[in-house]
Amino acid sequence: MRFHQFSVLKSGTIKAIILVCLADGIVGISYGSLATGVGFPFWVPMSLSLFVLAGASEFLFIGIVSSGGSPFAAAAAGLLVNARHLPFGIAVKDLVGKKATSLLGCHIVNDESVVFGVSQPSKAECKAAFWLCGLGIALCWPLGVIIGGSIGQIIPDPQAIGLDAVFPAILLALTLPALKNAKTIISACSGALISLAAVPFVPVGMPVLFSLLGLAIRKKKS
Repeated sequence: MRFHQFSVLKSGTIKAIILVCLADGIVGISYGSLATGVGFPFWVPMSLSLFVLAGASEFLFIGIVSSGGSPFAAAAAGLLVNARHLPFGIAVKDLVGKKATSLLGCHIVNDESVVFGVSQPSKAECKAAFWLCGLGIALCWPLGVIIGGSIGQIIPDPQAIGLDAVFPAILLALTLPALKNAKTIISACSGALISLAAVPFVPVGMPVLFSLLGLAIRKKKS
C-alpha cells in the first residue's frame, strides 16, 4: 500500500480514522496501565499489543490470568472472542492485498479497519480507508500500551480517571451523524437491544456479532 493512495480519501473520512486511532491509543494506555498494575511484567502487554493486536482478547487474557486462570484457558477464550474476525476476513478479502502485503493486511484486520474499509463509496477508497485505519491502530495501540505500562504503578486503576470510557464515547460521536433516517435508526436500535440481551449469555466481545441481526430487521422493514 503506497502512501499516495490515501489521497483518494475525503478529509472527513481521514479525520474520523485519526480520531478512532487516537481513541484506540488511549484505550491502550488503560490496558497497559491495568496489566502492569496487577503485576504483569511490561513485556507481556507489549508483546500482546504487537503480535495479537486485538484489544478485547488482550483485556480478557490479562483478566483471566490475573484472577488465577490458566494462560492456555485465557488464550482459548481470546480465540473465541476473536471468532468475529472470520466473517471480517471474508468481508475484506479484496482489501488485504496479495503476496508480500497479505500477511500484514490480515494482521491489521479489526473492528475499526473493517468498518471503514467496507463503508466507502468506491473500491479504491475502501482499500485506502482499510489500510490507513489498520496501520494507524497498529501504531497507536502499542504506543498507548508503552505509555500505560510505564505509568501502571502510578495509576493502578485506569477506570478511576475514566480512560475506559473514552473509546466508546468517540465511537458514539462518530456514529450519531449516520442516524439520518428511520431505517438506519431501526437497525441500530434493534441491533443494540439484541446485543445487550446477549451479554449475560456469551463471552466478552461476542455480543457485537448479535447486533448484526439488526440489519435483517432493516431489510424486513424496507
